[in-house]
Amino acid sequence: MSTFQAPKGTYDLIPPESAKYLAVREAIAAPLRNSGYGYIETPGFENVELFARGVGESTDIVTKEMYAFETKGGDQLALRPEGTASVLRAALEANLHKLGNLPVKLWYSGSYYRYERPQKGRYRHFSQVGAEAIGAEDPALDAELIILADQSYRSLGLRNFRILLNSLGDKECRPVYRAALQDFLRGLDLDEETLRRADINPLRVLDDKRPDVQKQLTDAPLLRDYLCDACKAYHEEVRELITAAGVAFEDDPKLVRGLDYYTRTTFEFVHDGLGSQSAVGGGGRYDGLSEMIGGPALPSVGWALGVDRTVLALEAEGVELELPASTSVFAVPLGEEARRVLFAKVTELRKLGIAADFSYGSKGLKGAMKNANRSGARYAIVAGERDLAEGVVQLKDMESGEQSAVAVNEIVAELESKLG
Repeated sequence: MSTFQAPKGTYDLIPPESAKYLAVREAIAAPLRNSGYGYIETPGFENVELFARGVGESTDIVTKEMYAFETKGGDQLALRPEGTASVLRAALEANLHKLGNLPVKLWYSGSYYRYERPQKGRYRHFSQVGAEAIGAEDPALDAELIILADQSYRSLGLRNFRILLNSLGDKECRPVYRAALQDFLRGLDLDEETLRRADINPLRVLDDKRPDVQKQLTDAPLLRDYLCDACKAYHEEVRELITAAGVAFEDDPKLVRGLDYYTRTTFEFVHDGLGSQSAVGGGGRYDGLSEMIGGPALPSVGWALGVDRTVLALEAEGVELELPASTSVFAVPLGEEARRVLFAKVTELRKLGIAADFSYGSKGLKGAMKNANRSGARYAIVAGERDLAEGVVQLKDMESGEQSAVAVNEIVAELESKLG
């Protein structure tokens, strides 16, 4: 056993379980690639100030959960706790918004890091797939992203998830609500830290999960009662577009996201089979974030879906993904000449896109066939000196057990036909 173990709150993805995660990432990404979103990849760490400004200095993410450090050169960096700020920073740095085709539509996949109390569904290192549409204010864009996320989950076979939807208003109407909420919160029995949070960003208090706080928030003013006419009309169009697409959702007037940059449309995907960590993804519109990090006004919208929690949701529903076989053909050579011939055939099969593996090392027939069974291959090719002298190899169907001789120079075409 190794002296070292994975750090607390992290995990290793190991075959065959890792195949599920790859399948989930691919399912989430597929509708995005089909809708004009291009792939972007950003560094695993950024300037601390990027997240302090964008995510919000009062958020738990920045104050308690961010892995921040100083480099030998004195730079203040942080492992990325979320993806939106990094993607927007990269888009601005590359001047993608100046190429004349707005919105800039990007998708990404990667690992993110937060110092949290580890539990099932909550890790210090986790994986997300995200999408951002930068530079356009259009209800259809908000609806598009919600519909694409719904499409992703349904393509995986998930059914028991819910979409919660709300509007957080904009710079015109939210300040009025903010003042009303602060007045309400000052009259509650809250600890000093929560009251400080209420002074900086009172909407964050609505996201407090503690039962004693939630009990006091029962009669809190609702943002929907303070929305200006423009925000009401915008939100109603988002709702109508989603409904017309056949996507079910629930209006949740108390829904806020844990990041400061959201405006107007906000949404969350929840799965009730996951216990306390029920959110499997979420997002919303963030029209002011570009200006917060030093860029021009670029109204934008996006989401991030958790790969880890999506896998847990699939397990909770008992959904078995149809995963492609990692190996379709397994070659078992008996003798040096057979090793040379079958290795060449395996190489040919791989060039044709057929998953093929080889019995490496000096194993006997029994041991090599055990490996063939463990590989999950549908067919095994077996050849020894006598077979080659006759110009054939033995092709074994690993499911039926049937075995037949096939000419050496025909085996690749035969397998391509059977597996095509």
